[in-house]
Amino acid sequence: MKNKLIMAVAILVAVLAFLMNWNYLRKERDALYEGAVKVKVIVAKRDLPAMTMLAIEDLALREEFKSAVGRNAFYEDDLDALLGKKLLYPVKRSDPLLWSQVDMPRKLKSGLSPVIEKGKRAISLSIAGAQAVSGLVQPNDNVDIIGTFTFPSRTNPKAVESVTLTLMQNVSVIATGAQIAGQDNRNRQGGGGYSTVTFAVTPREAELLVFAQQTRGQLYLSLRNPEDRNYETELPSVNFDYIESVLQELNEKRQKEILMTDPTI
Repeated sequence: MKNKLIMAVAILVAVLAFLMNWNYLRKERDALYEGAVKVKVIVAKRDLPAMTMLAIEDLALREEFKSAVGRNAFYEDDLDALLGKKLLYPVKRSDPLLWSQVDMPRKLKSGLSPVIEKGKRAISLSIAGAQAVSGLVQPNDNVDIIGTFTFPSRTNPKAVESVTLTLMQNVSVIATGAQIAGQDNRNRQGGGGYSTVTFAVTPREAELLVFAQQTRGQLYLSLRNPEDRNYETELPSVNFDYIESVLQELNEKRQKEILMTDPTI
């Protein structure tokens, strides 16, 4: 009788341990899949031999967890690009089609790095609002970068001087915030305003721009016409003395240009 009781208790303990483990594993599984993203991938509707020219009747859609299929699978949005392409390897029924199995160009890499020309570097500067032409500067625009700096006076060590000068001309903008040139930015966060602008520059130019901003310079962008490739060779450094000396001359020149473009004035 005693042995039977011990055996019954042992069985009961084993059953409880099993239930507890099962419950724990179920909770772990639920936690793992909680919030997991499901996507529709393209699968073979039937066994497809190599060299098949893919048609709509060869394909179907199936929901899978995105983490399970990876980036090599064809998604629902890729269907039009897939039709008419040649299959390089056989695919079994219900198996997802992969980019490596189809004779077509690889997907372009996303992100910023493919946008950067060889020999150039991407550099982001804190420029926003009025500094970026009221936020109207967009990827693919060309701009001039202007800086205003304050430093101790050369003639009076107790005083400070301010100077404004054009640092670089005709610089390519490749991103504003998270919006990248030449890419579909509809699903990117930060589609509205931005606080940084990213440029494509040479390594030496990148050093110059970083130094300019780190010396507490105030940087501004002036937006160019996309067809304007003109380079100004004699732009001065502007301070109060310069403004005082050329202000009248600049205004007179501007009035003459206005009269030339509109004789009715």
